[in-house]
Amino acid sequence: MRTLTRLSPSPDTTERQGSAGAPRAHESAIKHVTGRAAYIDDQPAPADTLHVALGLSPVAHGWLNRLDLEKVRSAPGVVDVITLADVPGHTDIGPVFPGDPIFASDEISYVGQCLFAVAAESHKAARLAVKEAVVEIDERPACLDPVAATEREEFVRPTHVQERGDWQRALADAPHRLEGEQFVGGQEHFYLEGQACLVVPSEDEGVMVYTSNQHPSETQKLVAEVLGIPFHAVTMEMRRMGGGFGGKETQASPWACIAAIIARRTGRAAKLRLPRAEDTRATGKRHPFHNRYRLGFDERGVLAGGEITVIGDCGYSPDLSDAVVDRAMFHADNAYSLGDARVTGHRARTNTASNTAFRGFGGPQGMMIIERAMDDIARHLGEDPLTIRKRNLYRAADDGGAARDVTHYGQRVEQLSLLHDIIDQLETSSDYWQRRREITAFNATSPIIKKGLALTPVKFGISFTVQHLNQAGALLLVYTDGSVMINHGGTEMGQGLHTKVCQVVARELGLDLERVRISATRTDKVPNTSPTAASSGADLNGQAARDAASKLRERLFDFAAEHFDRENGGLDREAMHLEDGHLVAGIGESEQRIPWGELIQAAYMGRVSLSEKGFYATPLIHYDRASGRGRPFYYFAHGAAVAEVEVDTLSGEYRLSRADILHDVGDSLNPAIDIGQVEGAFIQGMGWLTSEELKWNDAGRLVTDGPSTYKIPAFGDLPPTFNVELLQGHPNSQASIYRSKAVGEPPFMLGISVWSALRDALASLVDYRESPALDTPATPERVLMVAEALRRQYAEDATSPRRPDHAPA
Repeated sequence: MRTLTRLSPSPDTTERQGSAGAPRAHESAIKHVTGRAAYIDDQPAPADTLHVALGLSPVAHGWLNRLDLEKVRSAPGVVDVITLADVPGHTDIGPVFPGDPIFASDEISYVGQCLFAVAAESHKAARLAVKEAVVEIDERPACLDPVAATEREEFVRPTHVQERGDWQRALADAPHRLEGEQFVGGQEHFYLEGQACLVVPSEDEGVMVYTSNQHPSETQKLVAEVLGIPFHAVTMEMRRMGGGFGGKETQASPWACIAAIIARRTGRAAKLRLPRAEDTRATGKRHPFHNRYRLGFDERGVLAGGEITVIGDCGYSPDLSDAVVDRAMFHADNAYSLGDARVTGHRARTNTASNTAFRGFGGPQGMMIIERAMDDIARHLGEDPLTIRKRNLYRAADDGGAARDVTHYGQRVEQLSLLHDIIDQLETSSDYWQRRREITAFNATSPIIKKGLALTPVKFGISFTVQHLNQAGALLLVYTDGSVMINHGGTEMGQGLHTKVCQVVARELGLDLERVRISATRTDKVPNTSPTAASSGADLNGQAARDAASKLRERLFDFAAEHFDRENGGLDREAMHLEDGHLVAGIGESEQRIPWGELIQAAYMGRVSLSEKGFYATPLIHYDRASGRGRPFYYFAHGAAVAEVEVDTLSGEYRLSRADILHDVGDSLNPAIDIGQVEGAFIQGMGWLTSEELKWNDAGRLVTDGPSTYKIPAFGDLPPTFNVELLQGHPNSQASIYRSKAVGEPPFMLGISVWSALRDALASLVDYRESPALDTPATPERVLMVAEALRRQYAEDATSPRRPDHAPA
C-alpha cells in the first residue's frame, strides 16, 4: 500500500475562509478532472482560421544551398508560405543574446531547425504541403560532444569563474585527495500540452495572441519586434498551460512570432501547434552536463578545498544558457561548505536544439558532482555516506572550530541549523540507521538482489539570478456586489499559483476564497512581467497581489472611518480589520461589524476607487559577475529525502521500494498544493536520473522523440511506501509572502537520493570498498554494465589481501 504523511492543520478562521495557509484544492481542479479546462487547442477559433505547419531541417549541420517552395505554394489548400525574407521586422529572436534566427537562411545548426512555414485551410493540408519542398543542404560534420567543443573553445557564452580562498594550497596540503568526473544527462520537458498558439489580427496593425507560455511579456516583445510594430499593438493572453517545466519560458515565442507574421500578412487568424515528434526535435531540453571535481579533505572527510568544473551542453545558441550554467555553478556546493574552492563553468556549443530552462534551471546538474564526491569520500574512508554528508554541512562555529557558513560565491548561509534539524528528524522518522544495518546484512547473504539506501539533502537558492527579473505586478478589481477579481503577471501551468494568489487576496481582505476569482494573464492588464520560473511565482506575484489588496483595504478603512457612525464621531480607524466578510471596528461592547457588500456599496456611492495596482521587487539581492561574488539569492529552501532501492544485478533492473521526504516550505501558503509539488518534483527528478534517456544518432538526429522511445515515470514507478511531510515550525527568516518558501523547484533535487541509493546497492558488490561511477540517466543498461565491471574487479581482487571491512556501520 502506498502511504502518505500529510498535514492536518487545526481549523482556524483562516482555514475556514480558505485563505493563505489553508490546504485548499487547485482553483481549476474540477475542470482538470472533468475535461472542462480549456487549453489553446480547445479554444474556439474564427471560422476562417489558417493552420500552420513547419518545414524543419533534416540535418544537424551544413549550409542551405537551395530551398525551392514552388510546389509547396501550389499545393491544395495552401494560402501562404513564408521564409526569412518575408519577416517584416527583426529576424533574430534570441531571448537574451542574439543567435536565434526565426528561420534559417544559410547555416543549418541542428536537426529540427525551422526553414519555412506553410499556412493552409486545414492542418492536414499544411502538413502535406511541407513535404513538397525541395531542400538541398551541403551537410557538414556535426559537433555533438560538449567536452570536445570546450577543448576547442567553442562556446555560446564566455566561461565564468567563482573563486574563494587559496584553493590550490588547500588541495595540496589536504591529507586526502580525490578526483572524479561524471556525465549528467539532459531531460525532455514532455509537457502534456505541446507548443501551441492562436493569433488573431486586431485593429490597426495589431495582433491578439493566445499562447501556452511561461513568459507572455517576452513573447509580446518578440512578436512586436518581428512585426515591426509597437509593443502596445500586441496583446498576449494565457489562462493555463498543460505543463511547462521551463520548456515554455523562451521556446514558446518562435511559434507565436511565425503565426503572427501569417496573421498580419493574410488578415486571418493563424493557429500553430506542434505534433509531439516535431515539438521534441525542434525545442531544447534540460542541459546535459559533464562535470569534474578535484577535492582535498581531512581524516574525517571534511572538505578543505579544491576545484569543480561544470560543462553545460548548450546546443547551438545562447538562449538562457548563461544563467543556467551560472546556477549550476552556484549550486555546485549543494548543502556543503567547499572550503577554499574554485568553480568554473563552460558553455559549450553543439549542433543540437538550443537547450533551455528546466525545473531547477541548472541547479540539479550542479549538485550532482558534489553528491558524487560525498559518496566517493565515504567509500574512501570506510564511512557511511550520510556521516560524511553531515560533517560537511554548512555550520556555525562549534567546538572551537571556525564557522563554515559562506559559499564559494560569498553569500552567507542563514538558518544554519535548519538542514541539520531536517536531517536529524528524517534520520529518526525513516529509521535510517536500523534500515542501514538490515540492508548491509541482507546484501551480505544475497548474491543477486542488492539493496541500497541513501539520504541526500537539498539547499536551493530562491531568486532569479538576473536581478531585474525579480519584480512583479498585480491588478485588483472589486465590483459593486463585493466580488473580487485579481490579475497578476504569473502564469498557471498546473502548479497552483493562481490558487495561492487568490488565497493571499482573500486573507488580506478577510473574505471567503469563493468571493475571489482570477482572470487570464494578459499583457494589457499587468505589463512588463517576468517569466513564471525560478520558483518565484508565488513569492513575487503573491507579494504584488498583497500590496494591491492592502492598499485597497487601507483606502476602505479611511472611507469607513468617516462615513459610518458619524453621530458618534466616526469609527475607530486604528482598530479596524477585515474578518469573515465584515469590516470590524471597535472592541468588546463597542464593536461594530459592517458586511463587506455594504462597505463596498457605500464606498462606490462615495466615489471611492475600488481598483488598485500592486508591485513588488525582491530586496537585498545582488551579484557582481566580474568578481564572482554577491548575494544572488534572497533565501534558501531546504529539504532531504531517503530512498531505498532493490537492484537485480544480473539484469540491471531495479525498483524504488520506499521514499521518505521532509521538505522546508516555511509557513506554507497551501499545504495540500505544496505536498503535491513535493511529490511530483521528486518523481520527475527520479525520472531524470533513471529512465529518461535522450539519444541522438551519429548524424545528430534525436531518436527518442516520443513516448515509445522516451520513458517518463508512470504511476507504477511510485514507491509502495511514500512518506511526504512538510517541515513545521520554521518560518522563512526573510520577509517573504507570509514567511512561506518557494516549492516549485527545490524538491526536484530530492530525486538525487534515488541515484545515490543505486550507487550504494552497487557498492555492496565489492563490500563497499569502491564507489562505483554511475552516469545518468542510470538506466538498467548502465546499472548492469557497472555491476558487471564491479564483479570482474571483485574476482580479480578476491585473491589479493583484503582491506579492512568498509561496510557502513
